[in-house]
Amino acid sequence: MKKCIIIFFLIVYFFLQNNLLAKIESNIILKIENKIITNFEIKNKIIRTLVLANVEINQKNINDLKQRALEFLIQNKLQEIELSKHNFTNDRSKINEYIESITSSSLSDLKKKFENNKIDYQLFLHEIETQFKWQKLIYQIYSSKIEIDEKSIEEELKILLNKKSSVKSFRLSEIEIPYNNSQSDNDKIKNIEKLIKETSFEEVVLKLSISSTASNKGDLGWVNSKSLSPKIYAIVNKMKINDISEPILRQNNILFLKLIDKKISKANNDNIAQLKKNLIDKKKNDLFNLYSRSHLSKLRNTSIIEYK
Repeated sequence: MKKCIIIFFLIVYFFLQNNLLAKIESNIILKIENKIITNFEIKNKIIRTLVLANVEINQKNINDLKQRALEFLIQNKLQEIELSKHNFTNDRSKINEYIESITSSSLSDLKKKFENNKIDYQLFLHEIETQFKWQKLIYQIYSSKIEIDEKSIEEELKILLNKKSSVKSFRLSEIEIPYNNSQSDNDKIKNIEKLIKETSFEEVVLKLSISSTASNKGDLGWVNSKSLSPKIYAIVNKMKINDISEPILRQNNILFLKLIDKKISKANNDNIAQLKKNLIDKKKNDLFNLYSRSHLSKLRNTSIIEYK
């Protein structure tokens, strides 16, 4: 009888302990309007980011990612609040394509990797769905403001074709951080340069970049030279493979670029259509990113954010 009582109390004790751990795991860190962010979500985001980037899961890397994970989740909740006013659906095929693009393994292998690291796959999927819906919203609101001067693009392509000019393409990765036009910007730049020397460009992307490319180690893919601004082209054109640029100051951000590879091809009738498409897509993408950041900033300034 005595043994039964002891066993009973042990079971109750472990049940209460597990229950307590579950509560701690789900503590509310922050409230945004009617949305909450828990420490479980932050932990989940940090571990997932490290796993997807194939970076070691250790306390230092976890600590380095805490602020960025929180900032991402704040933006994500603001997007959810705004999207709740609309009725967008997701294109499942595009979502699957995106997931395949950020992992070298199959979907089943990715889920297994998440399971082994105790990562919530549904949270991951929900964040991606939110991003795709957000893109639709930004397009709906701002597409009428996106004006591309196709005549000037046609003229530029015509000159290239007539001269049989060589067209350069660069494989680039980026680190993007906010630009506040203050002394803190200099401190940020020095810190990033120091971290790149001590670790690697890819690790700094993971920990600090605010760009949507951060989850893919900053990879911009192949970028046609004609889609780059004259300022950025002048910088990239002088770089050697694996060189990292000096900080590039832009209107709302500071950019570091790494040259992964480059190639040269002749402009001809076979690739001129692709050159034109790349140029237009790049200009549109830059404008949409600018409008997206601006829209999020407005939402943040008008939302009630409570730290718990």
